[in-house]
Amino acid sequence: MDGYEATAELRPCGHGASMRCAVERDVIRIRKGAERGRTRLDWLDSWHGFSFGDYYDPRHVAFRSLRVLNEDRIAPGAGFAPHPHRDMEIVTYVLAGALRHEDSAGHGAVIRPGEVQRMSAGTGIVHSEVNASRAESVHLLQIWLLPERNGLPPGYEQRAFDPEELRDRLRLVGSRDARDGSVRIHQDVALYAGRLSAGTRVRHALEPGRAAWVQLARGRATVCGVSLEAGDGAAIEAEHAVDVVADEPAELLLFDLR
Repeated sequence: MDGYEATAELRPCGHGASMRCAVERDVIRIRKGAERGRTRLDWLDSWHGFSFGDYYDPRHVAFRSLRVLNEDRIAPGAGFAPHPHRDMEIVTYVLAGALRHEDSAGHGAVIRPGEVQRMSAGTGIVHSEVNASRAESVHLLQIWLLPERNGLPPGYEQRAFDPEELRDRLRLVGSRDARDGSVRIHQDVALYAGRLSAGTRVRHALEPGRAAWVQLARGRATVCGVSLEAGDGAAIEAEHAVDVVADEPAELLLFDLR
C-alpha cells in the first residue's frame, strides 16, 4: 500500500442511480488522516497531507498542482516567525480561532472562520503567522499550490464569506479568474468550501481531464461511496462528478484541478 486505501468494490459515484464506478487506485485514492506526516512542537501540532519540511514520502509529494495541505493547531500567542517564500500560491482557511498575518509587502490582517486568504509569494515575500489569541488555540488548513508560472509579483487578498454562503452547498472561494467573488489563485484551480448538515448531499461535476481532491476538515461524510472522517482526503480522477453526502455535520474543501 502507498498510504492510500484502495478497493475494487463497485460503488455509486457521480453518474446517477443507474450507473456505478470502480473505487480503485486510478479512480479514487484515500489518504487517511492518521497516516499523514506529523510535526509536534510545544506550540504546534501539524499534520501534513504531502511531503513537507522534515517529513518526506516519495509516495505523497503532490497531487497535480496541489503541493502542500497542512492541518495546523497553533497554541495561544504562538506562531511562525517571519520567514520567506517564493513562487507559490498560499491559501489559508481557518477552521477555529484567529490567525494574525503580516508580510514584507505591508499587509496585515486577522483571518477568522469563514474567511479565505490568498498570498502570492511570486518573486519573494517574507511573512509571519501568529495565533491572534492569548487564550485559545487556532485551527487552520494551509494550502500551497504551484503557480501557473514563476516570477509573478507578490500579492495578497482576503475575502469573508457569509455563513449562509457555505451552508449545505459547495461555495466557490478561490479560482483562476476570481469569479463569483472568489479570491484569485494564479493557477487553473477552482477551490470550493462547504459546511454540510447531516444528510445533505452535494454534487460537483468534473470536466474531462480534470481531477478533484476532497479534504474533510470536520465530521464524517461519504464521498463517491467511500466513508471519510475528519482529516481524511480523497483524490478522484477519471470521473465525471464527485458526490458527497454528510453522514453528520461536516466541513470540507474540494479542489477542482487541471
